[in-house]
Amino acid sequence: MNTLLLVGGNLCLRTAKALAPTHWKCIGLRRNPVHSEDDDSITWYRADLQDPASLSFLSDATFSEVSHILYAPSPDGRTATHYESIYSHGLTTLLSSLPPHCVNRLKRCILVGSSAVWAPSEDWINEDSPVQATDFRARALLEAEAALQATVRQGAGVTLRLSGLYGPGRMRLLEGLRAGTITVPDGPGHWANRIHIDDAARACAHLLALCDPQPLYIGTDNCPLPTSTLYDAVAKHIGVPAAARKSQAPSGKRLSNTRLRTSGWEPVWPNALDWYERAWSESKR
Repeated sequence: MNTLLLVGGNLCLRTAKALAPTHWKCIGLRRNPVHSEDDDSITWYRADLQDPASLSFLSDATFSEVSHILYAPSPDGRTATHYESIYSHGLTTLLSSLPPHCVNRLKRCILVGSSAVWAPSEDWINEDSPVQATDFRARALLEAEAALQATVRQGAGVTLRLSGLYGPGRMRLLEGLRAGTITVPDGPGHWANRIHIDDAARACAHLLALCDPQPLYIGTDNCPLPTSTLYDAVAKHIGVPAAARKSQAPSGKRLSNTRLRTSGWEPVWPNALDWYERAWSESKR
């Protein structure tokens, strides 16, 4: 039996559902735990990564059994302070709050990061592509990645850099196109990379159990698309006018999921367009 410490919300919940309960005992940390029938497989504890004192209970014997960690919290806002509290400091605070012998023998600690660490590019981006830490988001994320590798034993720390999440409850694109409130960046250098949240959860579950993983993986689907292509196709399917174009500097890149797929993971939703079309059809029933 493995003991998994989940730090975060929806992605953690979906990952727990993807794991066999006969092999995994799940403990969760959230600032405001919400108990429901959907998460009865997780024992939730109240904790705030921005308040180290609220993590003091992690030194108890109960948490010495933790063998795996999935670190996937979300910042409260898009400011340097928010990102630093979760990534630059939050992961280190969590690991330092656990019993030292627990950290030293962790089998796996997965940090869910972001593809925001790469600059816009027309070239394919993979795990070996150079990063560009020019904004506070990238700096905080990369600081967390470095702290992970410096703290846990070699081979135990894995970062999963996700592209844009979509899925149930994440209907901003559909709603924005229907309302006519979304614009599309015009010109080259604008790419839309997506991953369904359940595919992201399955990637987390896969990496938790994977033998001899690489320290870094990109989590995205098989079909990065020019942003205008994705938006126009969705607009056409739901029967609304194409979004207005807006000239702006390059803002995207083409992400490759080759390393993750080679390790044995495959997305159920390889192309985001398929899910958006189904979601729209189901919403009209």
